Amino acid sequence: MLGPVILAASRSDKMRRFVSAAPGTKQVVDRFIAGETVEHVIPIVEDITGRGLEVTLDVVGEDITTVEQSYAARDAYLELIGRLKELGLGERAEMSVKLSMFGQALDGGHELALANVRPVVEAAAEIGTTVTLDAEDHTTLDSMFAIHEELRKDFPQTGCVIQAYLFRTEDDARRLAANGSRVRIVKGAYKEPASVAVQDKAEIDKAYVRIMKILMEGEGYPMIGSHDPRLISIGQELARRAGRKLDEYEFQMLYGIRSEEQNRLAAEGHRMRVYTAYGTDWYGYFMRRLAEKPANLLFFARSILTKG
Repeated sequence: MLGPVILAASRSDKMRRFVSAAPGTKQVVDRFIAGETVEHVIPIVEDITGRGLEVTLDVVGEDITTVEQSYAARDAYLELIGRLKELGLGERAEMSVKLSMFGQALDGGHELALANVRPVVEAAAEIGTTVTLDAEDHTTLDSMFAIHEELRKDFPQTGCVIQAYLFRTEDDARRLAANGSRVRIVKGAYKEPASVAVQDKAEIDKAYVRIMKILMEGEGYPMIGSHDPRLISIGQELARRAGRKLDEYEFQMLYGIRSEEQNRLAAEGHRMRVYTAYGTDWYGYFMRRLAEKPANLLFFARSILTKG
């Protein structure tokens, strides 16, 4: 199983240096990362939304070590929101944030992350959009859900992410569906122990379907984060059975993956949102994309071997 090995490498400074220096890295990174700055990503946002799709934007860089870096992360999102406001893109582009980037893992991190993310959520609401709190490893989730609940008191449109491979997630899904939350479901992309997470791929897929059903039958707004044609088809059927209209749920896929399928779903009238990451600290995000799908790793290996 290569996935766990790659996820372990995502935390290695030695591997970070090796991957960053590899001749073929830039070609592959450019497939998944939409640029390094706001000015790089804005034309891509305009292109995606111009094709009838929507966007969620992630400023990558979760591995921070200082309070000052957490403030810089907050300011990067505020800069992004300012540019979206200038261009009138607020209604088509939301933000995805990792609370670790906002200081969650530092001393007093829960309060620091909440203090940093609140102005981002406020600014997003002012331009007609919202923020989704990304899920990270299982040790961070109680804090993330508590921050989500606190933000929803003033900004009920604030979303969160749940991960199908965790044993706890079905209970989390029932709670979130009952209180009307916006919820993105993903399979999960962190290295988790067998004590907290399903390890078998087929069993993860079964859990994903059970959780989709809970969300579709609930009071919230499901966001189906998957590139798997079978799971997408099942999601459509579950939405139909639950009597949901096409604007009462959405599909989400990563920038650079299955673009034709993204366009097809949008053409059929589905809400289709493209998860678009940008920034200079791309390594951890990039390695998780490699871990999720062997074809991504093969593409990267070929790029290294054919460059030089």
